[in-house]
Amino acid sequence: MRKHLSTAVAGGAAALALVALAAAPAAAGTADSQFDVVFPGSKPQTTYYVQNTATLSGSLTGKSVMSWQIIDDQVVDNSKRFTSFKITTRIEERLSKTSEDHVYTSKTCDLTKLVNDNYSWFQIEPANTCVAPSAVYDGELWWSTDATIVYDIEGDGKGAITQELLGSPLIHG
Repeated sequence: MRKHLSTAVAGGAAALALVALAAAPAAAGTADSQFDVVFPGSKPQTTYYVQNTATLSGSLTGKSVMSWQIIDDQVVDNSKRFTSFKITTRIEERLSKTSEDHVYTSKTCDLTKLVNDNYSWFQIEPANTCVAPSAVYDGELWWSTDATIVYDIEGDGKGAITQELLGSPLIHG
């Protein structure tokens, strides 16, 4: 009898754990952005792509994945393209669907060397992924992941340029 009772208790505990895991919210939202950069001289024009993703699985994580490709395959000038290329990924919260965003966590990643050393990049690796510190999820708030890129083109004399990107869809509930 004791053997059957302990087996039943263990089986019931395992079933409750599975129900608790299944009940935990799991959601994700992704937004894609792209922009072109025209360089001075004979450096190849390039399109940059960013995918901002907010993922909820217990806590909320936010990441931005960068990729890029040259528009014309003919590379005449392969000198340095950027003096600086940084992306800041943010996890943002709001009190309502239409209220103002507030930054919960953020991280700035310096991709200058990577974008200068590679004309094209379509791999998803830590080198081209910027991940903000996770947030403690509160289902009463509305959450998203957003990002901004600030870059300075070598030799154009214009200084830093800020590129705002599309934020992920809101996660709530």
